[in-house]
Amino acid sequence: MLTKSGGAGVRWLGWSQVLQDVRNDDASALLGLADQLEQAAFGVANVADFLRQALGDIAGEFGANGVCVYQRTPEWKALGVHGRWTPGEGPFEVMTEALDRESAVYAATAGPLASPVLVAPVRSRSFQNPLLVLTGRNLADDILGPLWLAARALGTGLEFVQAKSQSVRRIDQLRSTLRIASSLSQIQETEPLLNQIAQEATRLLECDRASIFIWDKEHGEVVARPALGVEGGSLRLPDKTGVVGEVIHSGRLIRVDDAYHDARFSQAVDATSGYRTKNLICCPLNDHDGKRLGAFEVINKSEGTFSDEDEATVTELAAQVAVALQNTRERETLLRSHRQLTEQVTRGVTIIGESPAINAMRGTIRRLATTDLPVLILGESGTGKEVVAQSLHYLGTRAERPFIAVNCAALAESLLESELFGHEKGAFTDARELRRGKFELAEGGTIFLDEIGDMSQGGQAKLLRVLEQKVITRVGGSQPIPINARVIAATNANLAEMVKAKKFREDLYFRLNVVTLDLPALRNRPEDIAPLAEYFLNIFATQARRPRLQLSAEARKRLQAHPWPGNVRELRNLMERVAFLAPGDRVESEDLAFILSPERDTMPEPSPDLGLSEATNRFQQEFIRRAIKRVRGNMSEAARLMGLHRSNLYRKMRQLAMSEAGEGDLGDDEV
Repeated sequence: MLTKSGGAGVRWLGWSQVLQDVRNDDASALLGLADQLEQAAFGVANVADFLRQALGDIAGEFGANGVCVYQRTPEWKALGVHGRWTPGEGPFEVMTEALDRESAVYAATAGPLASPVLVAPVRSRSFQNPLLVLTGRNLADDILGPLWLAARALGTGLEFVQAKSQSVRRIDQLRSTLRIASSLSQIQETEPLLNQIAQEATRLLECDRASIFIWDKEHGEVVARPALGVEGGSLRLPDKTGVVGEVIHSGRLIRVDDAYHDARFSQAVDATSGYRTKNLICCPLNDHDGKRLGAFEVINKSEGTFSDEDEATVTELAAQVAVALQNTRERETLLRSHRQLTEQVTRGVTIIGESPAINAMRGTIRRLATTDLPVLILGESGTGKEVVAQSLHYLGTRAERPFIAVNCAALAESLLESELFGHEKGAFTDARELRRGKFELAEGGTIFLDEIGDMSQGGQAKLLRVLEQKVITRVGGSQPIPINARVIAATNANLAEMVKAKKFREDLYFRLNVVTLDLPALRNRPEDIAPLAEYFLNIFATQARRPRLQLSAEARKRLQAHPWPGNVRELRNLMERVAFLAPGDRVESEDLAFILSPERDTMPEPSPDLGLSEATNRFQQEFIRRAIKRVRGNMSEAARLMGLHRSNLYRKMRQLAMSEAGEGDLGDDEV
């Protein structure tokens, strides 16, 4: 213990006099005390524990009844207390003067304390104006020098412990930030995400509140969500209001230690909520392209003010928040767009008509839509097989998943496997990247195999294996990939006859033909022609930006008298032309005459000496030649005119032994 002798009433000691005031016999005691303080600093994790142990050592060494470390912030606040001491009854006048004079002081009596008091400055950058204060009957003025040195040693220990504590806290904050980032990635809706961010931020930064301000740049506003204490939990403010406005426009973080004395702070929100903001940190939220999404604000540190470490934590958390917010908003936008697209497609997939055949088919579709049964749709070209397939999809449980249509007639056998099942990068010469096939793209939804009757024998075998095993393997790959896609197939061919002729696999036919829908030709339901014509006419009149067109009675009769070899597709194409070419708001029979029969001459009647089959072939040949001539050799346009797919037109010409090139009246197709 340090040696002491009687003291005067008040004595001041500056730092320059400290070494003169330390006696040789005090040196060993001071070294022992320094060792104790060093061991205490290494052995604890926070300032409170360090002071609890260090002040006890100091009290024992100096023989004090009470020891306290104060800081002025600007009020006096006790950081640590030992022994008989009431922090609210300190010798504050003496302490204030000690700070002003930057000196240690001995006072025989000071303030409410009847015992002698010793005060010495504690050098520390981490605390505001700290002082070491001792009281006790046996204290004397001749230990002011040793007390100065003890206060310096205590300050060094405080700095060490504070730095260590901040490092530990920083590591904990980083761990917490990573945990928060991980948890935020699990939340897929914006509102729950914002609430979760606010809760986690208040816990991590030990503050009262947190808000995310979303910038509505178009309307010049910021929307605070959540806005605690505000009715509805949401608050709209002009985007130039207060600290948040400055952060959004400047892109710089702002820390405010005393809100009501900072000119940048707007008290409008406090006035609305009845809350009083003391201090805050506000950080910009930027997406990965640097575009400003808004601002992130934390308010009112539980103890004291926000630190530099808190600033770093807010910045890191804001980066995670921005990514999570952007991903969530993009997902919501995609889902919203998908829902809107689904609704538009569903509205567009309308089966028009009130004939008994259509009413019966509509009821069958509603029943089948709720199942996953494979469906085979049969019917002439242009009868609406794809519309029926889309109805089965969009009226069922898979409506939110993809509908993928594949034209099997357009797939060469060499490409079929890659198109349907995908390929790995490098699987063949042109496979520069991995590509997912149609079955993978249709996962969870529906794959529509149109013109299934035109699929090659090799393609049929591969398709059968996939339908049986419910797995695919990409070309060049070895990993089997499970699939979950409903299969709907369609053809205008007679598959049963093709099976008998060994042109279509019987096992695949039975696999596809679980349920069959046979679509009636348009000529067999004439009562549906006028409703269909009006439906298409309204759609195309809108596209042509003209008023709604009406069909006259004569025009209706002419439409019903037409045989419609191209079925609904031919009628649709006709109404598209009428919508753009009809001169008035009422479609007359004469308006249809040129489009239906642009040539006044009639086709020659076949000789009665010909058999029915040969006469039919000659009629079809002449019909196709006239159609091609009518559009000046444009094969795609000719196919549309006759209500056919272009591939079907070429196939029909091959069946009729018509040359695809070289005939005088067959021109080049469009490029």
